[in-house]
Amino acid sequence: MRVRDQLSLGILAVLIGVVAGSALLVPFVAISYRRRGGLRFSRLVLWTAALVYFWAIWTYTLLPLPDPGSIRCAGVNLNPFELVTDVRAALARPGPWIADAGVLQLLLNVLLFVPLGFFVRVLGGRGILIAGLVGLGFSAFIETTQLTGVWGLYPCAYRVFDVDDMITNTSGAILGSAIALAVPARLRGTKRAADADLPRPVTRGRRALAMLCDAAGFWSLAVAVALAVQLGLQFLAGVTGNAPLAQTDAAGIVGTLFAVVVWVGVGLITGRSVGDLAVMLRYTGGRVPVWLARPLRIAGGIVGYTALDALPDPWSALGGIFLLAVFVLFFATKAGRGLPGVLSGQVLEDSRSGVVTDGRGTPAPRP
Repeated sequence: MRVRDQLSLGILAVLIGVVAGSALLVPFVAISYRRRGGLRFSRLVLWTAALVYFWAIWTYTLLPLPDPGSIRCAGVNLNPFELVTDVRAALARPGPWIADAGVLQLLLNVLLFVPLGFFVRVLGGRGILIAGLVGLGFSAFIETTQLTGVWGLYPCAYRVFDVDDMITNTSGAILGSAIALAVPARLRGTKRAADADLPRPVTRGRRALAMLCDAAGFWSLAVAVALAVQLGLQFLAGVTGNAPLAQTDAAGIVGTLFAVVVWVGVGLITGRSVGDLAVMLRYTGGRVPVWLARPLRIAGGIVGYTALDALPDPWSALGGIFLLAVFVLFFATKAGRGLPGVLSGQVLEDSRSGVVTDGRGTPAPRP
């Protein structure tokens, strides 16, 4: 594969990982705050890296897909440890053995699965045995996908099915799990923290994370619903190829309206945005009655911006002014309570405030 093709596949993996990360950000943050009491930046980076790695595995092992008309059926190696013969041959030949194609393939197959074993221990909290089994299962699935021509998409395998690849991949996963032992135990696994129910300081960074969750969650939901509507319209109308522009616009409007309804409903029922719920924040106090404070906070968030941005020109420019106000007030107000706090006259606090816990952080009845 040419370097340019490898670079393209790498960029594709990063883009898909970022999109998947945006869609999963809200549940990931919500789970982190409820199981660990908060979210470490290092753990967020690790999960993002795991997503990118997952898609990189698929892009590098299955792509680019060949033209069905020019496909050449690949061979099969069912004899384990043929790689030993290749390594011995490389050592017997003059010149640097590390440059031998067979040796390079062996090393790359091992290195390719080292991150998998690392993530299994650090993010999943599992040991070497589970890392080896996960590596073997994942490698077997990839090799079988290649052997079956992507499960029948092609008449035969377009890449070699090699049992030695499963052996080296599994070895890489085991090696990665061993390397992960160097990571401090408190940063590994999914075990619930003893102090997860104790309130944490309300910081501007935490409020920024809530806003990021609102934006990522809102637009991920809108896009997902729009795609579902688009596919439904194409199926019902028997549309093939590119759908008419009007149909695409209609699907986009439905998706956005659906997200607006969800965000408004959550705000009116709970008094918080989806992002606030994820990071366990709530607004309290103020002179405005609750029935008015909640819609005011909703208007000061992603729903308000979406409504202004949807106005016809030149009124849509109000969306830009809205974003500027959000940015300025985020830094000008305490703990970044921002425009929602200013409109409602309320302040932010940790939603766990007032929760009584025992010495181990377990919720206990109020005395």
